[in-house]
Amino acid sequence: MNHLLKLRASLLLAMGFISSFASAEEEDQPNILFCMADDWGWPHAGVYGDDIVETPNFNQIAEDGVLFEHAYISSPSSSPSRNSIITGEQFYRLGQGANLHSTLDTKHPNFMMILREAGYKTGHFDKAWGPGNFEAGGYDENPCGPEVEFEAFMQEKPDDQPFCFWLGTTDPHRGYPDGYGDIPYEDVHVPKFLPDVDSVRKDIASYYYEVQRWDQRVGKALEILKQAGELENTLIVVTGDHGWPFPRGKGNLYDHGARVPLAIQWMEEVEGDRKVSDFVSFTDFAPTFLDAAGVPIPVQMTGNSLLPILQSDKSNRVDPGRNFVVTGRERHTPAQEEPSMVGYPSRAIRADGWLYIMNLRPHRWPAGVPENATHPMDAFADCDDGPTKFFIMNNMDKEGYEKYYEWSFAKRPAEELYDVKNDPNQLNNLAGDNDYHKVLLSLRNKLINYLRKTEDPRFTDELPRFNEYPYRTGYLDKEKLQKMKKEQTQNKRTEAPFK
Repeated sequence: MNHLLKLRASLLLAMGFISSFASAEEEDQPNILFCMADDWGWPHAGVYGDDIVETPNFNQIAEDGVLFEHAYISSPSSSPSRNSIITGEQFYRLGQGANLHSTLDTKHPNFMMILREAGYKTGHFDKAWGPGNFEAGGYDENPCGPEVEFEAFMQEKPDDQPFCFWLGTTDPHRGYPDGYGDIPYEDVHVPKFLPDVDSVRKDIASYYYEVQRWDQRVGKALEILKQAGELENTLIVVTGDHGWPFPRGKGNLYDHGARVPLAIQWMEEVEGDRKVSDFVSFTDFAPTFLDAAGVPIPVQMTGNSLLPILQSDKSNRVDPGRNFVVTGRERHTPAQEEPSMVGYPSRAIRADGWLYIMNLRPHRWPAGVPENATHPMDAFADCDDGPTKFFIMNNMDKEGYEKYYEWSFAKRPAEELYDVKNDPNQLNNLAGDNDYHKVLLSLRNKLINYLRKTEDPRFTDELPRFNEYPYRTGYLDKEKLQKMKKEQTQNKRTEAPFK
């Protein structure tokens, strides 16, 4: 059986039955345009109150649709975040797919392929799935279908065929070009966990410049839809794959790493100009798309359809049960001491007013070791290089700047608890405060129960294998790879579930 046939069979089996999609095809199925930026985090859009970065197209989608105020990734790292979107499953259920530069096994459901089986034309442009090696998971093609520019895709598409297209980008991922256009760097908002100096402000302005370029790409896609007469019957989702690429952002479970912009528009079905405070996860996208298309949702998906929220006429909290979301991470880059391939495993629950984080290996460095890392970036390799990172590193011993190093790079305790209402930047850890012990116990138990229910290998009797999986990229030399292979064999014997 070739890979394509195996993939088709696994998709059907994953849905819990084998049947035709005739019933779905009889309906007037919507088109789906999924727009995802790379490293675009909350709250960097005009509609969220940022009056410096200009995002007119995202703002318009929010006005014509629904703006989500509490949207969170499954994991704050590109590959696992995108894998969770495709499969509708929490990242830790995806084997190798839980790590950066990994693969995605065809045994997991894939909403793009399921929609193709249901008669949709599918495709993507620029960064969609990845980074990684999809062939290692059994795919003969990108898990998001063929790559083609959106305008050409629309020209090739038969008029009577619904489509699902993943519009990607590498904006606003680092590295940034020199300059930041006409963005007034003096006026950008600097969060309290970063030093308020010109080099940081200019770095943020460069990030804004690429956010604006991304928004323009979305605007061009909207114009193509309008010219094709497809705008009203297209379910449009615009978001980013995790938080911004700054210290304490991307790769972290704080809001600046795990919370993202999200607006959804579907003119024919969704009443617009609404703000919703329900907690939603990236695992909810796949079941939402399948639900909208009238296609059965695979039983493995841990996410839940957002259609009831979208089709409601309510604002604020629509579903009382959506009062928390769970996030986590495993290995981002090989950032620990050479030749280590271990990651920094952690899990978190974000609820109304609270963030609780469980760091499962607190003896490790959360952003990577200060030196002698496996990754070529070396120092704190789980944080992208850039002016802000370098300023903190170079001034860590100067009076008044030590705190920024502590917040960004220093080792963290096993548990963290933050009163987000009074501490929006999540800087004052209350985990050791007896006045908050009941809150901590409640959130800890809720998190662990969810992780066990959704079969997180670190919270079951299964042996966690996250550290064994290869890092599928070409920039590590042969000697390092040999050392890591030896170490991974040792990890297989020593890694144990959380107890």
